[in-house]
Amino acid sequence: MSNYTSNDIVNAVAAAAHALDDRKDEINRLNVFPVPDGDTGTNMSLTLAMVVENLAALPINSTEADYRKAITNGALMGARGNSGVITSQIMRGLCEGFDGHDEFDTQALSDMFARAETVAFNAVRKPVEGTILTVLRDSAAAAKRAGKKKMSTDEAMEFIVSEAYASVQRTPELLPVLKENGVVDAGGFGIAIFFDSFAGALTGRTKVMADELAFARNAEPKVEIEQINDWEGSKYTYCNEFLVDSDTLDPEEALNFLATMGDCELCVGSTPKFKVHVHSNTPNKVLEYFLERGQIFEVFIHNMKLQSEDRNAKLAAEKEEKAAEPAKPIGFVAVAAGEGNASILKSLGVDYVVSGGQTMNPSTKDILDAVAQVNADSVIILPNNKNIIMASQSAVQVSEKPCAVVPTTSVPEAFAAMFVFDADASFDENVEAMTEAREDVHTGEVTQAIKDAKDAHGNPIKDGDFIGIADGAIESVTDNVEDAVMGILEAMEADDMDNLTLLAGVDYADGALEALVERIEEAYEDLEIESYRGEQPLYPIVLSLE
Repeated sequence: MSNYTSNDIVNAVAAAAHALDDRKDEINRLNVFPVPDGDTGTNMSLTLAMVVENLAALPINSTEADYRKAITNGALMGARGNSGVITSQIMRGLCEGFDGHDEFDTQALSDMFARAETVAFNAVRKPVEGTILTVLRDSAAAAKRAGKKKMSTDEAMEFIVSEAYASVQRTPELLPVLKENGVVDAGGFGIAIFFDSFAGALTGRTKVMADELAFARNAEPKVEIEQINDWEGSKYTYCNEFLVDSDTLDPEEALNFLATMGDCELCVGSTPKFKVHVHSNTPNKVLEYFLERGQIFEVFIHNMKLQSEDRNAKLAAEKEEKAAEPAKPIGFVAVAAGEGNASILKSLGVDYVVSGGQTMNPSTKDILDAVAQVNADSVIILPNNKNIIMASQSAVQVSEKPCAVVPTTSVPEAFAAMFVFDADASFDENVEAMTEAREDVHTGEVTQAIKDAKDAHGNPIKDGDFIGIADGAIESVTDNVEDAVMGILEAMEADDMDNLTLLAGVDYADGALEALVERIEEAYEDLEIESYRGEQPLYPIVLSLE
């Protein structure tokens, strides 16, 4: 038995969510793939943030059932990326497992973890050993053993946390790619931190149990140059966003300064490249500070109040316009990064493009809100990224409007899927045909490595190298974009293909794109080549072969 109240549990959940948020960068640095991917720690943190938001919104007289519903719905709506979706299913299972218990005790813990294991594993078609699911399964086994040994509630929680961390340490032995890169599984580490922090907050233990197992602290940090989403409600007028080149900038000192200028302050990266973001009423002072310490470039200063007013007016007008139009039978929602990619998708018939992709995975709620915006009787969702498919499927499960996911893993796959849409065919027939069409597309991407790693053949990759990724595997490593593209084409046997589509990233110049097309034409005379401005960040070239 235990004396823990519902309020104690809720406060411990909030404390654990905040603790994971504090360590999200540490978790992010465990990512194996050396590309600017949707980060595990960030996705798990954002997922749990909505749980805390939902709990905070409950009235004082809420019941235990209300708390469990708030946790379950918050986790689902906030779920971002595969790690976020799996985390949401773990939270759902823990809540469902408590059903029927009057006390938060050892037996309740055993049932909660058993249910969490079942729900989370059911959410993944092909579970992989050495991941967050392995850590959850081992934690559930520990909870069961704690019940059989009749441990006290506090003893059981400490026992579960110990086994969670031990399981994290074993992940490299179960998943070779982790061992090759000298890291443990990021998602497993994240959920262990959550369990640990929850137990600590509940029992009054102030020290993190496995703080000495800070697996990622010696890893090289990422330089994340990505678009920052500004939220309404800031009391400041201007959004300041720019890059800094400096050999002397102290990030911690810069953050302290930015905190005096406004809110939403951010200074990420490592010498000599940094990204700065802050909401402020005095952008001149912000710029002066960084000009004294280095060179600034790509400066964007937005008047958020004017933007908000303009956006709200446009949304109101669009809403009125859509309300007057009859609903069409089938509509489309797609996820994409870059104005060019969004424009192409809309030209092919996509009704709503959710901004996101590798660097920012939209949540289940983001996708669900997009579905609601589409004036159609049913909606087909094109996630265009492996890490967004599960969130899309979660949106389908809770949507009031009939939906389905065509599991596209890239924007070019979405192009192929939209090409075969038949307005005269049924919803199910179109889902089937579009799914088949995307299977014929082979996708390649070029980006810059953000840490040392190895390619698909075990060859070394250095931080800063350009890497060519063919259908998910790193196939070429060079010092320039063009050679990386040629390496992809060779690996994907472009000689046997008919059509090549190139999407140029936001930082890839038109002249460079034209020269690249000419080089490919000389090497592959029979290949039909089409090139477009995709304007996606971080990936100078995305290509597809059919």
